[in-house]
Amino acid sequence: MATLFSPSALFSTASSSTTTTAAAAAATLPKVPPPKSQLPVRPPPPSPTNLTVTLTAATAAAIVLTTTPPSLADPPKSFNIYYGTAASAANYGGYGGNSNKQDSAEYVYDVPDGWKERLVSKVEKGTNGTDSEFYNPKKKSEKEYLTFLAGFRQLAPMDIVLNNLALSDVSLQDLIASADSVKSDEKKDEKGQVYYVYEINGTGAHSLISVTCTNNKLYAHFVNAPTPEWTRDEDTLRHLHESFKTVGSF
Repeated sequence: MATLFSPSALFSTASSSTTTTAAAAAATLPKVPPPKSQLPVRPPPPSPTNLTVTLTAATAAAIVLTTTPPSLADPPKSFNIYYGTAASAANYGGYGGNSNKQDSAEYVYDVPDGWKERLVSKVEKGTNGTDSEFYNPKKKSEKEYLTFLAGFRQLAPMDIVLNNLALSDVSLQDLIASADSVKSDEKKDEKGQVYYVYEINGTGAHSLISVTCTNNKLYAHFVNAPTPEWTRDEDTLRHLHESFKTVGSF
């Protein structure tokens, strides 16, 4: 008797065989790892060009050049007020010269802290009218001083006043004779008092002079310095020059 084969059984057997073969083949294949997530990759920074390097160097140089270097100048000076009495030679050293100077002062001017006072002798006061003098102990020729002459009610013309001052001051004569320039000007304070101001630029020294007339006296204030000290201390010396005033005008 012939044996009948069911188609479904045949197909089932074939299908099972195929599935088994595919599974075995899959088991023998190497495992491939899953793909990694794709992250954006930044390009490396571009290397600086010659232009960029040049501009950076130029900027740095500009900063160096525009930076203010530390000041090597001396610190600002402090000043003391000197009260001058313009005492006569007869009263100098007596009661009139030693009384409270601030109460009896006829003029004032500033003196840098650290400067020394030179004592004026009676002979010097009587001959050229020097009333007070201060100097820089580091350079004695850098100084300020005041002279006065009695019996003057008003100022003469500028050139005559300067020439008369030089008659009793040999150093002033020499400075004027060798001067590169002599400047003169007339100024008035807030109360209308007249001051003659002179600036003498000599070959080796500089001088600032302020002259005024009041109380029947002529007062002349001098600020002198050799050229190196003038160059170094000009601001201070001009301050001394401008600080001179007679009592009643400040």
